[in-house]
Order: sequence, then structure tokens, then C-alpha cells
Amino acid sequence: MTEIFGYTACRQLSQMFLAVLFFHSSEYVLVAAIHGRSSVNLSSLLISKAYVFAMMFALLEYVVEIALFPGLKEYWWISNLGLVMVIIGEITRKLAIVTAGQAFTHLIKVHHEEQHNLITHGVYRFVRHPSYTGFLIWSVGTQIMLCNPISIIGFAIVVWRFFSQRIPYEEFFLRQFFGSEYVEYASKTPSGVPFVK
Repeated sequence: MTEIFGYTACRQLSQMFLAVLFFHSSEYVLVAAIHGRSSVNLSSLLISKAYVFAMMFALLEYVVEIALFPGLKEYWWISNLGLVMVIIGEITRKLAIVTAGQAFTHLIKVHHEEQHNLITHGVYRFVRHPSYTGFLIWSVGTQIMLCNPISIIGFAIVVWRFFSQRIPYEEFFLRQFFGSEYVEYASKTPSGVPFVK
């Protein structure tokens, strides 16, 4: 049981908690800076029941595995790869938010608003949905960082499935708002989520 509170667990869990804290607090700060504090709520922190459940499951998996199979958590090159993914995912998502500015919202807009412009520069030159790309990389990276094999697969599937359903829905409205301009942009730029056109 002392292994649970050893160096490995302290380092990996500290990195995980810092990653989650930084992700959500910076998300809150950016949304408040762009849209004003009155528009910030729990959805601005991207916290849902499913998200809390997934994180609790990941922590449970970590504790069980470090107690029963402590050697599984000692693959530092894997853990460090996860840390790099967390950083890349964080940077990608925040660049997407800053680049989009007023056009970025956590909720899909179903009515075109004056400040909602089609963004095709910055990170949007490379992928249509860089904030989703960043979140996918970040979330899977958190589990690679913990060397959590079950949660790596679970997070990858659940987050991918969420975005594979969200992107077509969102793009329906983007085609309505921006017409042929969006169709041309989408034909030349990948979605940023694997296997989602």
C-alpha cells in the first residue's frame, strides 16, 4: 500500500491534477475575457456528469493498478509521452480559442450572429476544429500520462464518438451561415478528428 503514496504516484497524480486544474481554469479565464464574465457558467468549464464519471473511473483505475501492478506505472517514457500530449493538446485548444475570439463558443450556435465569422487563419489553416483536436489529444494524453490502459482506450473512444456526432451537427449550421465559402474551406481542410470528414 505504500507504493500508492510513493514517488511514481505523487508525480503522476500531481501532473494529472495540475493538468485538469490548468485546463479548466484557463478555459474559464479565456471565455470570460472574450465574452464577459456574465456569459461564463459550468459549460464554460466543460464539466458534465459524464466527464466527472470518466475522471473518477480513471482515478479508480490508477489506484487499483498501482496497488496491484505497480510496475505498470513505471514506464516513464509512456508517462512522459502523455505529458507531452497534454501540453500539445492544451496549446492547440487555447490557440483555437484565442484565434477564433468572439466566434468561439462552447455551445453550437444555431443562429448566425454578427460577431460569428468564418475563421480560416492560424491553427484553423490546418484543421477545421482545432479546439476539438486539442481536447482529444489532451484527454487521451492525461490517461497515457497515468499509464491507465483501460482509460486510454475508453477516453479515446468516448471523446472520438462525441466529436464524430458533434462535428456533422455543427457543420450543418456552418454551411447555413457561410454557404459555399465554408464548403470550399471544408473540402481543403481536414476536421482534425481522425476518421471524421
